[in-house]
Amino acid sequence: MDIQELWEKARRQTEIIRMRLQDLATFETTAAPYVFLAESSLNQGDTVVRRGQVLIERPAIVLPSFSPQFEGFAFEEDLHVTDDMVATFLLVRGVQFPSLKYRHQLSSLDLFEGPLQGAIDHFQQQFTVAEDVKTGLLVGPEDAWQFSVLLLVGALIIRSAQGDVRRILEEWRKRQRGGS
Repeated sequence: MDIQELWEKARRQTEIIRMRLQDLATFETTAAPYVFLAESSLNQGDTVVRRGQVLIERPAIVLPSFSPQFEGFAFEEDLHVTDDMVATFLLVRGVQFPSLKYRHQLSSLDLFEGPLQGAIDHFQQQFTVAEDVKTGLLVGPEDAWQFSVLLLVGALIIRSAQGDVRRILEEWRKRQRGGS
């Protein structure tokens, strides 16, 4: 399957069950942990569980507008395309990520013995008991997990944008008052 087909598959099949409650940090790195669930293509009736996090951070250098840096998403190994090709692919389709660094870190890849809905219920219960308000839960196609995770990150960015603008203006006003 080529990158276009995987993108379309992820767009159609990704469902964000829950997002972290807090907005993304405006001036510092935010860790966005997630649990990604997919029906297993190898073990029928079981669910693939991918746990990880995406660190969303400001790069050390100033990047041109809409020049995101993706690291650790295994685009090269799994899809045979570079991170830059993915950024260009998304931009051509009107999907723009802010010029930040998105660093994916996988913590585990497991199998839940049971159907997808059972896994969803299990993890929702687990998050409730642990009072976990930071970890996102999403469902998507096993072979397009990278795009599903990027869709989650994009939803977090959109939700956080209004607060970011307010915080940036507040910081700018503080600097103006301090410099007067």
